[in-house]
Order: sequence, then structure tokens, then C-alpha cells
Amino acid sequence: MSDPQNPDDSLATLRKRALTVIAELAPAALELGELFRAAGHELALVGGPVRDAFLGRASADLDFTTSATPDESERILARWGDAHWDIGREFGTIGAQRHGRGRGDDVVVEVTTYRTDAYDPASRKPEVAFGDTLDGDLSRRDFTVNSMAIRLPDLTFVDPFDGLSDLARGVLRTPVDPRQSFDDDPLRMMRAARFAAQLGFTVDDAALAAATDMAERITIVSAERVRDELVKLLLSANPRAGLRVLVDTGLADRVLPELPALRLEIDEHHRHKDVYEHSLTVLDKAIALETGPDGAVPGPDLVLRLAALLHDIGKPPTRRFEDGGGVSFHHHEVVGAKMTAKRLRALHFDKNTVKQVSRLVELHLRFHGYGDGAWTDSAVRRYVTDAGPLLERLHRLTRSDCTTRNQRKARRLSEAYDDLEQRIAELREQEELASIRPDLDGSQIMAILGIPPGREVGAAYQHLLELRMEHGPLGEEAAREALLAWWSERQQG
Repeated sequence: MSDPQNPDDSLATLRKRALTVIAELAPAALELGELFRAAGHELALVGGPVRDAFLGRASADLDFTTSATPDESERILARWGDAHWDIGREFGTIGAQRHGRGRGDDVVVEVTTYRTDAYDPASRKPEVAFGDTLDGDLSRRDFTVNSMAIRLPDLTFVDPFDGLSDLARGVLRTPVDPRQSFDDDPLRMMRAARFAAQLGFTVDDAALAAATDMAERITIVSAERVRDELVKLLLSANPRAGLRVLVDTGLADRVLPELPALRLEIDEHHRHKDVYEHSLTVLDKAIALETGPDGAVPGPDLVLRLAALLHDIGKPPTRRFEDGGGVSFHHHEVVGAKMTAKRLRALHFDKNTVKQVSRLVELHLRFHGYGDGAWTDSAVRRYVTDAGPLLERLHRLTRSDCTTRNQRKARRLSEAYDDLEQRIAELREQEELASIRPDLDGSQIMAILGIPPGREVGAAYQHLLELRMEHGPLGEEAAREALLAWWSERQQG
């Protein structure tokens, strides 16, 4: 994003972009600055919105800092906005929304009193203390590129830590000594990884060294905050860069240990440097297969990305050295699915995400062997039914898992999967494959067999479903005869 040979040109370009964006800053936000000044308080736009302005991006939500107390901010925002809230009051933050006037967009703001905060060594929550200067507030922020501000309403640029130069160079540097910064808030170490992924920046050597030495400190941060940073990283444009920071600093050993464990495991084909590199490549390929908003898997898709990253974590515990020098990872998909569910639960992911990601990990090898021999229609039906609503993600995960450099083999696998998808499409058209049901429902089964609700009905339903999978639609009469024959054998047995 910058030319290190011409830093002055880069800074000039950034300033020009910023002026364009700032000139379009919502008039309502500028009016807010006037209101704070009239009340005798300072107000400044800070953090991400300022950084993004220099990158030529407009932010939908605006973050401000002020010399006003939370109570004073609330009184001003109540007059300015159409709605306001104080859910962040304990951290000095009051929020407000103003509906768009005319054709303008709604404006959402958060105003936080100048503050300093730090962690007690044994605490998971920051201790908040309000400050009295803008420079002091900026010094507590995570990186210099986020420690720039624009005073309102006069639009004065404030950059006490030379964040603009770091922005031009694409470098993440802390405004104070990184050890102090990371000690105050250990989550900043994960933010370094997240911003590396989101912005394409590099973390400077001092910050990397501090994060490496202090990685254990991340364990005092709540699982929810760690999860949120990890999610933002994974949903970024380049997760690989951020994941490398987590692994190289040792942070991943504390928050996602299954990932660095893969570095020790050479994959069974010996085509990759290790399974860690393979997994990052699979993630890249899966991201490339995401679709637009109207497609089957709109990106960024967290479930697909998590499954791509974690699909082989069952390999380390299942590795076996075979006679003749080979290596096997039998049932690593089953073991990996259990490990995935356990890790995601530890990070407090919601139940549905845990279920979907672990299921994809469990299914990711199901396709292997398709190209070696023709699957029956029954096998295709089972593949679709087992995947259920995850089928489109499974398609992409399976295709991404082919990272061989052997072009002939890669082409063969791709063609085999093309064939499978074509057969799925044909069967779906013929049989409404996505909603396969037995030819008789539970009520019909009870009426034909003369039995009440219970286990026997479930067993009969499952039997008819197996027949449906194996032979396709039977029709009601044939299904009735098959049910009675099954029931007769069951009674005799």
C-alpha cells in the first residue's frame, strides 16, 4: 500500500485520501462536535474511522473520545440523537443514533470519556480510570495507526505517535513500549494478528518479540474476547497472515493449540512441507471458492473457514508409522471432529457453529475413493443426506483439500468431483434429493401396523428410509408391502 522508496509521496497520498473522506464526514457528526464545544468539552474522532479515512475508506460507525464525563456526554447525545444508550457506561462509553435527514444515511456514534485502563495481573477485566487529555487517551490505544485523531468541529489532525508514517509503511507498532501495552491489555497481542490479516500490515520486531515473551499472559483474557478476535481474523481478507502471527509468537499454543501442533506432522502424501502449511493452503482455496451474496456460500463464511483450517487436526493423535516407511492417519476425520467440537466449545462458540464445523470435519474425507470406482445412486443419496444443509460447504471443503502439485492427479480429482456434483444434480431433479423421506410417514406406519407411537415406529421409519436410500422412490404400495414384510420378520425374530 506504500512505496518505501518514496515515503513522502506515500504520506502525501494518504493525506489526500483522508481529506476526501473527512470532507464527506456526516454533517451530523460535525454538529455533534459543535455541541460538545459549546458545552465546554473537547471531542475528537479516533481509532479505526481515522485510520480508514487515510486508507480511503468511510466508516459506518464513528468512535469519538471526549473530555466530558459519561453523564455529560449522555445529556448532549440525548439532545443530538433520536436514540441513545449507556450499555458501556462503566467504560465511559455512551452511544447514540441519529436518523438520516432527507436522503442521508443514519449516523451511529459512540462517545467515550478520555481514559486509561490496565489489567490486574490476576484479573480478566480491565480497571478503568478516566483521563483528562487527548494525548493521554491516544497513548493507551493498541497501535499507532489507531492512535490518530481528528478534533471536532475544526478538523485538526492529532498524531502524537507518528501513526501516519506507520500507516504509510504498513507497520503495526505500539504507541508505548510493547511490553507495557500488552501487559495493560493482553488482547492487544491478538489484535496485532487480526490487523495483520485485515490490513495486510506487518507487526514490528519489538511488538513480535514482546508478544512471544508474553504469550502466556493471553490466558487471563476471557474466552469470549479471544473468540471474537479470532473470528474477526478469520473473516478478514487474508487470514493466513494473522494465523502465522498467532503461531509464530506462541499465542496459538494458548488459544488454538491444535493449529501449531500440525507443524510437526508430515502429511501422508509427503507432498507438503507439513500439515500446518497444507491447512493454510486449504483455507486459502476455500476462501477463493466462496460466492457473492446471491451464491450458495456467500463470503466471508465462518463455518467453511473454520472447517478448512481445522479439518486435519485429528492427524497428530492418529499418526502411525507403518512397515515400509509409510505414515497413516486412520480415522483422523472422526477424531478431528471431536477435537474441533471440544476446542470451539472452549472458545464459547454457539452450538450451531460447533455442530456445523465439526460435522464438516467429520465428512471431509467422504469423497475419497469416488474416482476409483463408480458410486451407486444409493451412495450418492447418502452423501447428500449426510451433508444435509452443509452440502455446498462440503463441496468447497473437499475441492480445497486437494493441494497436490501433481497436475495430472489434481485434474483427475477435480473431474471426479465434477462428475459427483453432476450426478447429485441429476438425482435431485429426479427425486427431490435434498428432502429425502421414506415413502410412508409416521402416521401411515402406525395405521398399517396398528401400533402406538414409540420406538417401533422409529425403527420402521428408519427401515423405510434405508430402502429409500438404496433403491430410490418405492411408491406407497411397494413401501407398504416392504413394511409388512419387515414387521413380520421382526415379530418372528
